[in-house]
Amino acid sequence: MLAVDLNCDMGEGMETDAAIFPFISSANIACGAHAGDLDVMRRTVELAVRHRVAIGAHPSYPDRARFGRVDTLGEPASPASLSALQDSLHGQLRLLDEVCKGAGVHLHHVKPHGALYNRAARDAEVASLIANVVADFDPSLLLYGLSGSLMAPAAGAAGLRFVNEVFADRSYRPDGSLTPRSEPGALIGDGAVAVAQALRMVHEGRGETVCLHGDGAHAVEFAQLIHGALRAEGVRIVAPF
Repeated sequence: MLAVDLNCDMGEGMETDAAIFPFISSANIACGAHAGDLDVMRRTVELAVRHRVAIGAHPSYPDRARFGRVDTLGEPASPASLSALQDSLHGQLRLLDEVCKGAGVHLHHVKPHGALYNRAARDAEVASLIANVVADFDPSLLLYGLSGSLMAPAAGAAGLRFVNEVFADRSYRPDGSLTPRSEPGALIGDGAVAVAQALRMVHEGRGETVCLHGDGAHAVEFAQLIHGALRAEGVRIVAPF
């Protein structure tokens, strides 16, 4: 039977998180750098435990003012900025890991957020930095990243299992990269289109996990629709291990 993970970015201050959890199999929880705090992390981890959803860290550039969606490394990245990013990522993983341990559960995966995710998809040095941070922290963690991107070989080189991710609520450029949010059509607002895109990419074998954005205007609706469509086609929804 075909199986796929359905993941969602959580713990970012959205009131819809609790309504989404019944329809997903893994959650990427903000670690305080772009959103969230210890209280939000604890509440989100509790929801994940209640719904038997795999828990992932969602680290970001430390930039709450812009929600981690602006690249702050510069081109090219300086040694100082890379070192600072490395320290920040370690700190973010430690923070969520402590919350998980307090709840008696373990981290399952790591998925970079926003501009950091997009930078790692095309920048081998940044992809390698993230993979090495994760491997140093806990080599059993899975690394989620854009399907077909430079994150895959970086994960392999670091000894990590890479999970190819596709998006239901974002449009793509012809080269397989995500359409920047600053461009028209970057966000998919039609549920039927989101469902069709998710089903197509799953059946084409392009992704092991399908992402929904918890801060999207149609997050709950999309979660319900995509979950229902996958189940209707006999696809099991389960976190990768």
